[in-house]
Amino acid sequence: MTMKIFNSRETEYRSPTGAVPCETKIHFKIILPRNIQCSNAMLAIKDDRSGDTNVYGMFWAGMVNDDFEQWECDVDITKVGLYWYHFGLDTCFGRRYIMKGYGGEGFLTDNNHEPRYQLLCYEKDFETPSWLPGGIMYQIFPDRFYFSGEKKSGVFPDKKIQSDWNTIPDWRPNEHGMITNSDFFCGDLKGITMKLPYLKELGVTCIYLNPIFEAYSNHRYDTGDYEKIDPILGTEDDFKELCREAKKQGIRIINDGVFSHTGSDSKYFNRENRYQSDGAYNTKESPYYTWYKFIEWPNIYNSWWGFNTLPEVEELSASFNEYINGENGIIRKWIKNGNSGWRLDVADELPDEFIEYIREAVKSENNDALLLGEVWEDASNKESYGSRRRFLYGKELDSVMNYPFRDAILGFLDCGDGRDMIEIVLNVLENYPRPVIRSLMNLLGTHDTERVITLLAGERQNGRGREWQASTKMTPEQRKYGLIRMRIASGILYTLPGVPCIYYGDEVGVEGYKDPFNRATYPWGREDKELLEWYKGIGKMRKKCSCLIDGDLREFGSTGRTMGYIREDENDMLLCVFNAAEQPINNFIVPDEFIGGETFMGTVLNGRELIVPGNGCAFVRAKKPPKKAKKEISAKETKTETKTETEIKTETETDITDRT
Repeated sequence: MTMKIFNSRETEYRSPTGAVPCETKIHFKIILPRNIQCSNAMLAIKDDRSGDTNVYGMFWAGMVNDDFEQWECDVDITKVGLYWYHFGLDTCFGRRYIMKGYGGEGFLTDNNHEPRYQLLCYEKDFETPSWLPGGIMYQIFPDRFYFSGEKKSGVFPDKKIQSDWNTIPDWRPNEHGMITNSDFFCGDLKGITMKLPYLKELGVTCIYLNPIFEAYSNHRYDTGDYEKIDPILGTEDDFKELCREAKKQGIRIINDGVFSHTGSDSKYFNRENRYQSDGAYNTKESPYYTWYKFIEWPNIYNSWWGFNTLPEVEELSASFNEYINGENGIIRKWIKNGNSGWRLDVADELPDEFIEYIREAVKSENNDALLLGEVWEDASNKESYGSRRRFLYGKELDSVMNYPFRDAILGFLDCGDGRDMIEIVLNVLENYPRPVIRSLMNLLGTHDTERVITLLAGERQNGRGREWQASTKMTPEQRKYGLIRMRIASGILYTLPGVPCIYYGDEVGVEGYKDPFNRATYPWGREDKELLEWYKGIGKMRKKCSCLIDGDLREFGSTGRTMGYIREDENDMLLCVFNAAEQPINNFIVPDEFIGGETFMGTVLNGRELIVPGNGCAFVRAKKPPKKAKKEISAKETKTETKTETEIKTETETDITDRT
């Protein structure tokens, strides 16, 4: 008979599991085979920041059966931070360790350099916005969503206006060999307002807008003026109207905050002399001079990833910090104008201290506003520029863009194993604070990635250039296959913990390779209607199941090309099964509680056998019975049925020699 030595994801061994609020008492238990004759067990917890390790003795807590015994201890973590832990044992074979293995299970080894377990301790008063969990996000690249037809004034005259909404974006360099991103399709804020009923029908509750402030390029990550809406998108009043009308539909707006750099063509730097004000490039007397790091003024300066059109900002410059986060700063200005929060571009390139200032500004203006960061890796243990980041400790971000889930979903569909996909998901759930998990921005595609349908079924780009990308389209066969795979991918996206985010047009099958081809216009009148109806259907399912708001997840039935899990809370449960193989699954046996359950999206359930088509998915919902009132237990009953920790310790001291 074998038993688990330890599993960090099971409350039998660690309670509570996952990241914990500061000052939480955590109970640890390990189960050891008697034949190793353990005479002493200890828990070692290393503070990631200081490098100090505290060792806690464990007490012998009795026999499990003739072959196994258990050791336990309680630990209070009183300081916010990231910790790493493992177990040390004195055995008849010498010092042994319990280190982290696959699935959170511990394994015995004589090497304490194996992976340790992670424990994140966050601020005990950490809360995230109440309105986002259970919702659906929708990302809009403003120039490419919908044009209201209204002619604008004050537009920079050197911007190229595309006359055909359905043409592909400019991809060729100009006469100087530069990519300028200076073609515009005239999508605008009023156009988004006009399409709010469409988004409402899709189930959207939050719109994430790519940058909308005045800039030279169509992507606007080269900010020209944080205080002004780009004239081609409309006016400040148009933004206020969008926020106001969206809230009437139950939809919030969050803006993209690009604070690690500005444009060289901005009123702050003004290298191109477009603005009347003196920029840092024009004179050292400029009020913006301290915002930038000049190596040799004015032509040599730090720039974002070496692009000299994107001079980097010194975020902790007192002047810049006040401009962005002050009482009358940019953060508060646009919250006052109606937005419900911010997404921080390249959050891992912003100093922790600066992010804390941003959070203070956001929450001071609206405590229920969202602060979400762009982080591509595990944000709980992310390192950048030589230091461990504090994103999720409770004083910086509310949540992050969840690229690890994206990697897992696409990896599963690209010949991956369902168990490996679940392992990625469970690692994130174990590492992140619960307030973060319920607000995760889960995604399949963004303005920084290839379109998901192209990734799922199109020919691989494999480093080929823009000319090939511009001319290569999916064949009818590829597109048909891609539309089928989109259903599986979105089904996973909509049922994992967190909040699904649709990149505009993915819901109707927009295809495209890398920038700028992934930023084509929304194909109004040319949508794939069947895929759109699928998205509407899973949106309705999501709204119906309370367990998809903040429910737990446990793996069920994942193996090979099948991946499954159960989401559950105190009200209901949802069984989700995904089949990435060509062959159908005709006999997936569901747990008893799902027999006779409610099925969604063409799911077929015959008694206990769930039928999952090839390249398909299935969803079964079961309501939980009302909780029964707990039986009162007398003090006398409690005393006769349990032993105190002191009694166990006393037994340990007298019995340890006999046991070994």
